[in-house]
Formats: sequence, C-alpha cells, structure tokens
Amino acid sequence: MTTGWATHRSLERVRLLGDSSMHHAELRREVLRELGRMLPFSAWVWPLSDPATATGISPMARVPCPEELPLLIRLKYLTPVGRWTQLAGSASPVASLLEVSLGDPSKSLVWDGVLKRYGVSDVLFTVFADKQGCWGWLDLWRKPDQGAFTASEAEYVKAVTHEVTPALRRSIARQFGLESSAAAAGRAVLPEMPPEEPVPRRAAESGRASVILPQQAVLTLDADLSVVGETASTRDWLELLQPGPRPYQGVPAEVLNVAAQLLAREAGVDDHPAAARAHIGSGKWAMLRASRMDAAPSGVTPPLAVTIQECPPEARLDIFARSFGLTPRQRELLELAAKGADTATMAAAQGVGTYTVQDQFKQVFDNCGVHSRASLLAMAWGTA
Repeated sequence: MTTGWATHRSLERVRLLGDSSMHHAELRREVLRELGRMLPFSAWVWPLSDPATATGISPMARVPCPEELPLLIRLKYLTPVGRWTQLAGSASPVASLLEVSLGDPSKSLVWDGVLKRYGVSDVLFTVFADKQGCWGWLDLWRKPDQGAFTASEAEYVKAVTHEVTPALRRSIARQFGLESSAAAAGRAVLPEMPPEEPVPRRAAESGRASVILPQQAVLTLDADLSVVGETASTRDWLELLQPGPRPYQGVPAEVLNVAAQLLAREAGVDDHPAAARAHIGSGKWAMLRASRMDAAPSGVTPPLAVTIQECPPEARLDIFARSFGLTPRQRELLELAAKGADTATMAAAQGVGTYTVQDQFKQVFDNCGVHSRASLLAMAWGTA
C-alpha cells in the first residue's frame, strides 16, 4: 500500500463521495474502487444492515462461490471471530482475520468451512456503526500472494470507514423521500454492475407515489438455509426485495440473513433480534422476521420460518429517527407527535417551555427537509 500523499488524496476522494447524494449501492461501488487503488484484495462482501438488529440487508458481493451462498451466510453469522457486531463495540471498527485469530484462521467457522477452499489467506473486517446503530459491514478477502493485511492498511480502512459511515446513514434517510428514493433505486441498477453483485428489482422504480404491497409471505427453511416451502405471495415480494445471485435468484437475499441471525441467536453467538427492515422503493419498507416453527415429528428439528410483511408504523418511526440522526429529545418529540400530542403536552412531558419544543421541531424540519409536523409524520409513516 502507498503512504503519505497518495493516502491523503485517496481519503479526500472518499470524503467527496461521502458528501454526494449517491444511492448506497453506487456509493459502495465507488468506495470499493477507491479501496482497490490503495490495497489489493481478491473478493469482497458488503451488505448494509438494519441499524437496530445489525442483520444484513441489500447485500453486494463479488465472491468466487455464489453457489455456496447459504453456507457462506450461515457460517458468517455463526462465527464470533471478527464478527461485525463485536467490532461495533470495540475500540476500532477494523480488524484482520489473522489478527483476531492470533494467526490461526481455522478458529473462524466461515474460513474453515468455505474460505480456505477458495485460497483465502486473510480477511479484513470493518463495520460501519455509530451511536444510531450498525449500518453495514465490509469483508475484504486476500489470497496468499497478496500477503496479510498490515497495520497501515487497517488504519487507512479505518479512516475510510469514518468517512463512509455517516454517508451510508444519510443514504438510508433519503429513501424516506418518494421522489429521491425512486430515482435512487433507478441509479442502483447500472450496466457495469457485475453479475456477482445482486441487483435490486424494484417494482417501485417507476416513481409511483402509491405502491400496494403484497400480503404477508412465509418461507420455511431447513438447517442448511434451503427453502423447503413458501406461500404464494412470496413471488410478489421477490419483485420488491433484492434477489440472491444465481442459483438463488428465487429467494430474497434478506431472507437468508434473518434466518442466519436466528441460528446465531440459538447458538449464543449474538443476541440481536432475527429481524430486518428493508427499503423496497417509493418510501416503502418491508419487515422480515425469522422464528423457529413449533410442530415437528419427534427427534426432528423444526424448520425456520421467515415472514415478510409491510413494516409496521412503530418500526418505520424507529429507523426514520435513526437514519436522520435525531437526538433522544428530538426522537421523543417525534414519538409524541405520532401519538397526537399537542405542543403543550410535549412541553410538559419534557419539562420545557412551548417555545423550546417549537425550536426543536424547527431543527428536525431542517434536518429532514420538511416544513410541518404533518409532513414530517407523513414521511416517517410513508403516507405522503
């Protein structure tokens, strides 16, 4: 990796990318190109995540083993070594596989079960997290001829992560706007995107302000994350959610992630809920949840069930507040407004004057690009 002036110039280019209004798919692609100029890697995986549950959504990847996707995802979630949820709470958001495994990569289930068969010798992990939650993570894979990731390379990626994290959060916030989200979804589908990177198929890309969402869908999966059953409405949701790469293009990519998170919970690896909220265009969001089914023959492990439905208002309000970076006091006002409270009631609840409440709302309006409480709630609830 180059140092000094070249590193400084690279970080300046990343800052410019972060200050732009790119859709998150385009932003990730451009950041990866910049990373590729500065340090070698042979493959990569970069999903976003639900900020509250840290469960993957909208994944992008270029890996040599798309046919092993369920195994790769399952072992990734079951591996505590270098797990993004642990890095999010550590002193640094960046670490390498050889560093955290003390030189023994076989401590990683995903390396031992998949990566070593494809000649991967080291992985650099980084997580994009702030006080509002976890917005995604990136894994860079290396082969032996590229050497191990160095401390200087980790410091460079740490600086990139610092610039990209707020940009990812802002890109999520823009998805609550009808016009901007439809236009951004269109920009995400670029001709040069390699086939290894799943391309979102959005029924809402046309910019329609009203989207009628399908009925709740249920998919059942076995222990290997293979789909063994689904309801009819699953096909309709697949047109809105991101399909997996071939040969898993018939399964929404987020389904495998929430199912794998349930396995991680059951194994005691992580305690975040097995759920995720995913944007589906025109300001609309879906909620995915995984649970273990009850009924099963004696001695047989019951299958997993993943439900997909329209995101409930309370869950929308939460991700809205997080993505716009509302302070705890501002979030409280938003929640009170959602319950129909007037200014006097809000002031009493916070122990402040009515003018203070109005001043705080002005800050929220400026932050969210609206001019009234009605417009604010309409955007947060998706009823605009």
